[in-house]
Amino acid sequence: MPGRLLRNVRLAVAALVAAGPALAAPTPSPQQPRIVAIGDLHGDFSVWRDIAVAAGIENAQGHWTGGRTVLVQVGDVVDREPDSLKIIRELMRLQKEAPKQGGKVIALVGNHEAMNMTGDLRYTVPADFAAYATSGSAALRERLYQAKKAEIEARYRSKDPAMTSAAIHDAWIRATPLGWVEQRLAWAANGEIGRWVDRNPAVALIDGSLFVHGGLSAEYSKLPLADINTKVDEALRSVDRSPTSILTDPLGPLWYRGLISRDPKVTEIPPGGPPRPSIDQELATVLTAYNARRIVVGHTPNLKSIQILNGGRLVTIDTGNSRYYGGPPSYLEISGNTLTPHVVKRSGAAGGGGNDP
Repeated sequence: MPGRLLRNVRLAVAALVAAGPALAAPTPSPQQPRIVAIGDLHGDFSVWRDIAVAAGIENAQGHWTGGRTVLVQVGDVVDREPDSLKIIRELMRLQKEAPKQGGKVIALVGNHEAMNMTGDLRYTVPADFAAYATSGSAALRERLYQAKKAEIEARYRSKDPAMTSAAIHDAWIRATPLGWVEQRLAWAANGEIGRWVDRNPAVALIDGSLFVHGGLSAEYSKLPLADINTKVDEALRSVDRSPTSILTDPLGPLWYRGLISRDPKVTEIPPGGPPRPSIDQELATVLTAYNARRIVVGHTPNLKSIQILNGGRLVTIDTGNSRYYGGPPSYLEISGNTLTPHVVKRSGAAGGGGNDP
């Protein structure tokens, strides 16, 4: 979908549209909260429910049972599989329910949440758009087409001057699944989902554990955590996809993989820059900057297991939970200095693989 149309869709459409038994969870002390950290879910609601129930943070009906547990989901709830919206809705509900029991739910911003807010829908599947569709979706889509007809026709004819209006209309309809308009409205900065993402942090420090989706580079560790979250918030609201944006920076918190690997094919670290510190040196720099004992990241899948690395200072928890990857469903439990990885039985059939962002 053309970038300009993506940027304009919200304004165009706006003008046209005048509990089951609780599961027992360990009770932490005030000094050492029980933390449950869950990696990338990528639209697989079934595996999210498998993990959440196994961790004792919700029941089979999706209601909070975690008591004073702190749940941290490290981002990339969306894309690849069809049920992103169902996971988001459940996280929204749990964020309201958990405080009533003394708990808390933190949903970090991942690179895929940022991509959806800025109109990069490369990994959003048709069934995910369909989750937003209503009985009026076809008429809404047609009204949008008519409102933007001149712009759409100009774009198509810039590639094929011979295309008729009818052919362009049909091509655009085929390329615009039902629910696409509603999805774009929901993910706009002032839309329901956009506002939710905007309220969520990109990085969080809890009881000595630093949580971030991709990683924190030495460059970004010069900033206070509050400043990093503010920069992400401002970039989301302004739809900043520029090369210097914190949302797209390979060294930024949503994309950085340099704490895990220095392979250029993995890290996407910009070439030609100054020599980077070793991973051990960079970890020390980052943890010292925030007085943290460890950093917990997602984003870079390891389909074998949760990895506790560098003497426990780095924990990678993206095990490919989603059926798209087919890795072992898992969660990390933290209590003080005790780190316990858990593997969860997957309900239903496992899916295929993939290693792209």
